[in-house]
Amino acid sequence: MKDKIEHILHEVENFVAESKEQVEEYRIKWLSKKGQITGLFDEFKTVGPDLKKEFGQKLNELRNKAQEKINVLKEKYESLHSSSDKQIDLTIPGDPSVAIGSRHPISIVRNKITELFSRIGFTVSDGREIEDDWHNFSALNTPENHPARDMQDTFYVETPNIVLRTQTSSVQVHIMQNTKPPIRTISPGRVYRNEAISARAHCQFHQVEGLYIDKGVSFADLKQTMLYFSKEMFGADTKIRLRPSYFPFTEPSAEMDISCTLCKGEGCNVCKHTGWVEILGCGMVDPQVLENCGIDSKIYTGFAFGMGIERVTMLKYQVNDIRLYFENDIRFLKQFSSAI
Repeated sequence: MKDKIEHILHEVENFVAESKEQVEEYRIKWLSKKGQITGLFDEFKTVGPDLKKEFGQKLNELRNKAQEKINVLKEKYESLHSSSDKQIDLTIPGDPSVAIGSRHPISIVRNKITELFSRIGFTVSDGREIEDDWHNFSALNTPENHPARDMQDTFYVETPNIVLRTQTSSVQVHIMQNTKPPIRTISPGRVYRNEAISARAHCQFHQVEGLYIDKGVSFADLKQTMLYFSKEMFGADTKIRLRPSYFPFTEPSAEMDISCTLCKGEGCNVCKHTGWVEILGCGMVDPQVLENCGIDSKIYTGFAFGMGIERVTMLKYQVNDIRLYFENDIRFLKQFSSAI
């Protein structure tokens, strides 16, 4: 056994590898489960007690030297490989066969909406998706047992007072509580409602809600802002129509339609042959909401609006199924590779 140890030790000390593959070959030869050094440890079990100390030290020395030699040679060839990588000419044109990625259509439209309102002085506000009941409902004129709560199917988290936000209006409540007017902000984000998933509805979707509070803000300011947005988003020929509606946090309230982008107002299946497509809700902020958030409603007025980004995207790109936005189907997403 002594001769075997000395023979392998001599081989380890004189070993010179010519490639990374050869280093691995000798690692397997010496140190694998069926390697020569591992075999010597099996033989060591049969050595007499008086020789165990001597042979044990020599075996450990052999194994350590072999492992050290393998590590040094591995590091050498890995460093050579990384050095060759650094010598790549980065000025060479890229491989044209590599497909170019694209932004998600929801991201494209969200960025466009943000850019349009930024032009006229609106800042962007963000907030948490898990919200307390007061910010999501009560501060917005929908206290407990109010019939308006039936308009939204809510996901409750842990306790009855913690919810997944059903609207980004909750962000606006935080803004009104912590910011002195004038306030001019939009709040894009993801919201959740306990709805059956279909071509027209989903349990999660994206909203952009806007808020403008200052002295002397009127419904005319709201209408002009919505007209500006519609023309910039859908084209200069786009018309808008405001219809009376109800929202607990605005009074008066309105639903806004735009002239159908497909038939140009002449009537088609998308607009149900009316020439109009509903796009968002809006209205003047209810004075009680201002008071709930610590803003004097006798001095300040304001307007608010909210729209679903999926809805705007469906109209802009003529998508007929909201589920496509969440399925990550590459065939669908590739169509937006040239979108800005």
